Amino acid sequence: MRKQLLTMAVAFATALAVPVWLAPAGASVPAGTTDAHDAHDAHGSATTSPSTSESDHGAAVDWKTMDEQMAKRDKSFPAATKGEGGKDLAPTVLADGTKEFHLTAAPTKWEVEPGKIVDAFAFNGTVPGPTIHVNVGDKVKIVVENQLPESTSVHWHGIQLPNNMDGVPDVTQDPIQPGKSFTYTWDATRPMVTWYHSHHNGTKQVTSGLYGGIEVGDIPTPNNIKPSQVVLMQVQDAGTVGMTINGKSFPATKPIDAHLGDWVEITYINVGTMEHPMHLHGVDQLVIAKDGFPLPAPYTADTVPVSPGERYTVLVHANAKGAWAFHCHIFPHSEGSQGMFGLFTLMRIS
Repeated sequence: MRKQLLTMAVAFATALAVPVWLAPAGASVPAGTTDAHDAHDAHGSATTSPSTSESDHGAAVDWKTMDEQMAKRDKSFPAATKGEGGKDLAPTVLADGTKEFHLTAAPTKWEVEPGKIVDAFAFNGTVPGPTIHVNVGDKVKIVVENQLPESTSVHWHGIQLPNNMDGVPDVTQDPIQPGKSFTYTWDATRPMVTWYHSHHNGTKQVTSGLYGGIEVGDIPTPNNIKPSQVVLMQVQDAGTVGMTINGKSFPATKPIDAHLGDWVEITYINVGTMEHPMHLHGVDQLVIAKDGFPLPAPYTADTVPVSPGERYTVLVHANAKGAWAFHCHIFPHSEGSQGMFGLFTLMRIS
């Protein structure tokens, strides 16, 4: 009897240890078994990967039908949707030179991909919220108004500032209650590419869209390279917003267009809950900064893993013509039987 019980216990433990997507085709998976890297469907919700090709309604399809469905979706890129996040926010310059910005957090209907509209929380009506640009030495004032049905706060991730401006409720300030506002002030002391985000009920509020980018000055580049464009790529993977780049899921993600010979500066900002290895086909990535800090020895990579909260800045030399795939290399985050989805875009070099 003891031997039988031991055998049953080992079998049960082994079943629990097998991630859903590694289970053999047709094998049953214990109810409730989950993993941080469970597959995701085109709408960003957790699901197990099918062992056979399936249509949107779960019915098995033949390979020709699957190819047709994939081609229809893939060739719709870049698909038009309402709203664009991450646009620059113009400041009001006060008499003493302080740059004043206004952010309003409120419920917002947000179109993640064509026809998929979610109930987001957003700063100034967009996901991500607007991008804040300041220079080193600037005095910064940011007035945050809360129009949410719950309290909130804003944390200025990685910024050197006074403790009472750090934006953590019940630690450095009282939460900003619905209908109230709070004014944050800090000085921009060093070049930095970073982000701001809610630090109140963050599991819900950040994955619902309460985040945005901050650029302080310019990140130094090797050999004084002058990029033709600077791109922030804010990667989300959970909650209401789901698998998105700058608030959009493929085929609604925005391509990066460059001319042959251009240098393009890209900063990955992982605002989500999982690591994302960001892979660019066809051209190399020169990694020049981590969390806004210039690297003493930049290095070349084709895949750059970015953990939650991290920022990596890369330079891409557009030296090969073509439309190059650009995506998270965890395939359940970017590609499935329905075609490309989620964390996938293109770099188009002409």
